[in-house]
Amino acid sequence: MNTSRLPTADDVAAAAERIAGRIKRTPLVHARKLSALTGADIWLKLENLQYTGAFKERGALNKLMRLPAEDRRRGVIAASAGNHAQGLARHAQDLGIHATIVMPITTPDVKVRQTRDLGAEVILSGCDFDEAKAATAALQEERGLIFVHPFDDPDVIAGQGAVAVEMLEDGPAFDAMIIPIGGGGLIAGMALAVKNAAPETEIIGVQTALFPSMKNALDGGERVSGGNTLAEGIAVREAGRITREIVRENVDDIVLVDERILERALSMLMMEQKLLVEGAGAAGLAAILADPVRFTGKKIGLVLCGGNIDARLLSMILMRDLARSGRLARLRVKLLDMPGQLVNVATIIAHQAGNVIDVGHHRTYSDLPAKMTCMDVTIDTQGQDHLDRILRNLREEGFEVEIAAY
Repeated sequence: MNTSRLPTADDVAAAAERIAGRIKRTPLVHARKLSALTGADIWLKLENLQYTGAFKERGALNKLMRLPAEDRRRGVIAASAGNHAQGLARHAQDLGIHATIVMPITTPDVKVRQTRDLGAEVILSGCDFDEAKAATAALQEERGLIFVHPFDDPDVIAGQGAVAVEMLEDGPAFDAMIIPIGGGGLIAGMALAVKNAAPETEIIGVQTALFPSMKNALDGGERVSGGNTLAEGIAVREAGRITREIVRENVDDIVLVDERILERALSMLMMEQKLLVEGAGAAGLAAILADPVRFTGKKIGLVLCGGNIDARLLSMILMRDLARSGRLARLRVKLLDMPGQLVNVATIIAHQAGNVIDVGHHRTYSDLPAKMTCMDVTIDTQGQDHLDRILRNLREEGFEVEIAAY
């Protein structure tokens, strides 16, 4: 099968029909709260509700269903530690195809177990993705398996494009769709469908500023690619060969967003819309938050492409967002080392309806004068204005206080 040809809008339409009934048709919901907060008219495609928590199932299933009987008997192989692994494993199991997934030895155990539970043979090899990919190539040749690329394959691209087919059928006439880009499979497939059926709809890709691979590929930029990003699902160092050609012809713009905006977007989706997404899934909203004037009053379709996020990471992000909004604050108060001072500080906070949730009192490990001490007090407030009132009252009572950095 030729994997270098460029898929077409007809391929996307055929893929959408082929996988219908085997894949969840996820809801498209009008995000009224986010719309009110941003000024854009936002619609959310909830791919985080797929069985494996991400859109990757679509392309994997279309690829598997397109395999000739002989290739199905041989089995398939992929290198992945994320959503592609589970999407391929699930549908290979349903179709009776043996799937081998090569994962780095550093892959969290929960992801290994989840992939095995979906029927795949998991082989741990290499310390990172590049080493795992090299091991995949060796196994593919040794066993005669069919390699399923996570994004740079025409059948995978066509399957991912089914997301746009459903959005066009279920939603309003969009002014724009904002689509996360890693290797480019999702945006390539969606752009083919949209530019064929609704060419007036603007297609905007979004990448994390730490991994601007597609933007570099298209404009010849030499932006550094790498780092620790919240959006690991789109942390791809090199854009696909096939996908970049489709993106070049069909995508209107690519924007980059920083980590702080990604955190804010993820937190807003959780707190305002009660939707759990991973970092990549929040990228579309991050693009709106980064440039709200551009999208004011426009009907915007966003793809929440995945919802697989580590619980500890999610907890940290939500706590950091509370701190940034002033709803959670750690105050460092300098005071005389004498009886009653702790009570005085706590009383002032209480009289302003602040809730003390943690206290640390430091005498020995401090560079203050011997007769001085400091107290770290973490408080829960109603927001920045409430926090400012508490700070003002503490200072009016003679206490030197500052907010500890978050």
